[in-house]
Amino acid sequence: MKKRMISLLAAGILAVGALAGCGNAADTQAPAESGAAADSAPAVESSAAADVAPAEESSAPAQEANADLSGSVSMSGSTSMEKLANAVAESFMAKYPNVTVTAEFTGSSAGIESVLAGSVDIGNSSRALKDEEKSEGAVENIVAIDGIAVVVDSANTVTNLTQDQLISIYKGEVTNWSEVGGADQAIVVVGREAGSGTRGAFEEILAIEDACAYANELDSTGAVMAKVASTPGAIGYVSLDVLDDTVIALQLDGVDPTEENIKAGSYSLSRPFVMATNGEISAQKPEVQELFNYLSSEEGQALIQSVGLILPE
Repeated sequence: MKKRMISLLAAGILAVGALAGCGNAADTQAPAESGAAADSAPAVESSAAADVAPAEESSAPAQEANADLSGSVSMSGSTSMEKLANAVAESFMAKYPNVTVTAEFTGSSAGIESVLAGSVDIGNSSRALKDEEKSEGAVENIVAIDGIAVVVDSANTVTNLTQDQLISIYKGEVTNWSEVGGADQAIVVVGREAGSGTRGAFEEILAIEDACAYANELDSTGAVMAKVASTPGAIGYVSLDVLDDTVIALQLDGVDPTEENIKAGSYSLSRPFVMATNGEISAQKPEVQELFNYLSSEEGQALIQSVGLILPE
């Protein structure tokens, strides 16, 4: 009996030892697993870091620079520059979310007066600055070149005029389309209001300042387009970048109003698009300086071309 009890006690001790051994095995496996995880985790982290870090590092400076620039830029002036000004404002604000860019379209002369008076940061002018404007402190910053297209209603059979014929029409010396090879129809001379940069450039190029016989003087490029398109026998002049199929753009001396012909110098009616400042660009507040930097960048230059304008040389 004693031997049997001893055997039972020994078996119990061995069972407890075995259970303890199982517990120890479980305990020792867990550290091994956690150790493996510890070994593999750095590899995953370093791999992720290798993939993500460069992108974060490269974008961070640009994001910080964009975030740092804040304030406002105000523009006023030429209605012919409306498409460009709006495109610049939208694109610049997307790039610099903390800068507000506003634009009003009051005519070139009014825009230059506003920038000289200090009521806006930039005066948009679709003509070269006058000597007296420069003497008062206005600086001529040419950002683009635009052509001036002479347009007639879509039913007109005349497709080409000589420069002399165009001058005679606007001076009121030729009053019927039959005099220049067209139908027997009265010519309705449409132009821009006094102070318009488009009018100023058009009359200056043709040397007909203060000599035009206008039937209608309208206050925007869009108004001229609409008037000519809807008026039989009408003729007008508009910025090249607004042309559409509601009107016919005339050749001048057999030359089409195109970017290529303007660059080649064979089409004579072209003028600068000026963003005038009161003093040099370097003297302006940071957000205005950055806007001009943007316009001269590859992105800004592409934007200027995308609205149908020509880059200045």
